[in-house]
Amino acid sequence: MKQSRAEIVAFVSGQILPHEADVRGWLRRSGSSAADIDDVVQETYCRLAALETVAHIANGRAYFFRTARNIAIQKIRRARIVRIDCVTEIDALNVVDDEPSPERVVAGRRELGRVQQLIEGLPERCRQIFTLRRIHGLSQKETAARLGVTENVVEMQSARGLRLILRALSETTAQDQAAVGKAHELHSVRKRD
Repeated sequence: MKQSRAEIVAFVSGQILPHEADVRGWLRRSGSSAADIDDVVQETYCRLAALETVAHIANGRAYFFRTARNIAIQKIRRARIVRIDCVTEIDALNVVDDEPSPERVVAGRRELGRVQQLIEGLPERCRQIFTLRRIHGLSQKETAARLGVTENVVEMQSARGLRLILRALSETTAQDQAAVGKAHELHSVRKRD
């Protein structure tokens, strides 16, 4: 059963986003470069955005880690230069790799582009805090220290940014669904004529 984009976005915001810093930390500890970590996290969100339903995900944290791990494995395989400790860790995890279709990847990238535009459109302070917390994986304390604000401000602005993005995504999804409905309606009218 296909879920609405709003339901998927709500799931990701509540069950996936809170674990991004932990995933980034795990990737950092496993020896990934900052650029690779960003690529893995971005690709993970692309795959999540491409899903038609999240009903099969019982544990968002475990799913996030597993998906990030699968992407990291793919990157290592493509590089053909593998450190021996990475191979040992990968073999110990023993997870089957599930590749999304090219269409789902494209849809996920499109959705990620929309989210990036929404992040860029946030108010300045909100955007800075959201980027440091959610994209760079800094803790609330590190973000507050870097920007010279209180942790309370970081918490409030991070939540505000997430609310604004989720609201905009929900509105866009509703507009997309309305446009699809009108297209179907026009198609039906043309068929009758």
